[in-house]
Amino acid sequence: MGEGRGGGGGPGAAEIIVSGAPAPSELPHDRLDEYVRHLFAREDDCLRAIRARAAEAALPAIQLPPATARAVQILLRAIGARRVLEIGTLAGYSAVWIARALPPDGKLITLEIDPDRAAVARKSVEDAGLGDRVEVRVGDALDQMAALDPDPPFDAVFLDADKERYCDYLDQAARLVCHNGLLVADNALWRGEVLDPEWFGGLAVDIHRFNERVAADERFEATILPVGDGLMVAVRR
Repeated sequence: MGEGRGGGGGPGAAEIIVSGAPAPSELPHDRLDEYVRHLFAREDDCLRAIRARAAEAALPAIQLPPATARAVQILLRAIGARRVLEIGTLAGYSAVWIARALPPDGKLITLEIDPDRAAVARKSVEDAGLGDRVEVRVGDALDQMAALDPDPPFDAVFLDADKERYCDYLDQAARLVCHNGLLVADNALWRGEVLDPEWFGGLAVDIHRFNERVAADERFEATILPVGDGLMVAVRR
């Protein structure tokens, strides 16, 4: 990683097993992402309109990339999810992808701390014809999670909010998700900075700490899928 980076005790100190993939410098990541998007994650007019609406509202362009959103959607379909909790709504882009994975009587509760962003998200959900299965709630996510009743439990919890609080969300997610349900968290690789979090500091440390906690948590079986910026997928034991 360069002089002054890395260390004997960091996550890169384990035995290296060759992956069989080309060296990272040889992988055209953006082109590969575009390949996946073109085949499996094409946006329709509704999804493109949400991104445009977010830009018009001067919201940060941090919504899920289409390929990552499609991966989340496929995971939810695979477990037959009917009841999902999302942490971090923004303009409602990921909420639409998630809600489309649910049956007509399914339910997505999505939590957003900013009322202006929540208003944008509600418009996105209504325009997508999903207002009957999506509820946007406004307030601090951790407080709202603590107030939720785990009966009935959620089939999946999706984290894509303030990364420094991922560890705080973990225990609440474990309480709320059903056995064999999913905990999914975006940005688990944090631009590759989790390879040397102490060097990069900031959110790389928070994300690495979260990854370590999930890996050691006996309540979950987990891995990270190298989709987008890394998608943590954990199954509740």
